Amino acid sequence: MPSEPADLAHDWMDHDAGPVVRPYAMTQGRVAPSGGDFDLVAFVVATVPDLVPGIALQPEHHAIVAAAWEPISVVELASQLDLSIGVVRVLLGDLRSAGLISLYEPPAATQPHDVDVLKAVVNGLRAL
Repeated sequence: MPSEPADLAHDWMDHDAGPVVRPYAMTQGRVAPSGGDFDLVAFVVATVPDLVPGIALQPEHHAIVAAAWEPISVVELASQLDLSIGVVRVLLGDLRSAGLISLYEPPAATQPHDVDVLKAVVNGLRAL
């Protein structure tokens, strides 16, 4: 096995997978977003073209703002950035608190579900 240069030999580096960082490290141990939860189908839009230099943000924050320059759903954002949905929600909470993103929830997601429709779906599935 060839020896590695001193600057590339790290315990947190996996040559096949790249840098390995645990999700709780990205969120600093937080598991819930500040300011409430996000619907998976809510659209995220960046509100500023460039990030404010005075705000200390992680690379994942920058990636979210770059990806959200055009409207993108929360679940698509997580998939595109290859991050867990929980991590993305916490990071979106940070960005929303800083005023760097806006969220738009579709009207259907904010309305309560019609129990009769759900019962009809279940009955239809049972009939199959």
